[in-house]
Amino acid sequence: MEIQYLFFYASQFVSLLVQVLTSAIFLRAIFSWFVPPGSDNVISRFLRDITEPILAPLRRILPTMGMLDLSPFVAMIVLQTAGNIASSVLQSAANTFR
Repeated sequence: MEIQYLFFYASQFVSLLVQVLTSAIFLRAIFSWFVPPGSDNVISRFLRDITEPILAPLRRILPTMGMLDLSPFVAMIVLQTAGNIASSVLQSAANTFR
């Protein structure tokens, strides 16, 4: 397998991972409106387990805004930006080996 394909597949993997994490963060934010906190819902627990490693550090950094939690919004922006940069770097690396 040529190295350009490895960079291409890595770029695709990064894009997919960012999409999945962004969707999970969005779904968790939506679920927080409908599922009471502390409930033992399987989907809610799954989304919390996936997204908490991303959201917890942001909650420590961001100032509190009363009842409004801005960490999902900031996390989605940071994920999309970092994912686009990483994907572009990997795709340009793949193009250099053509």
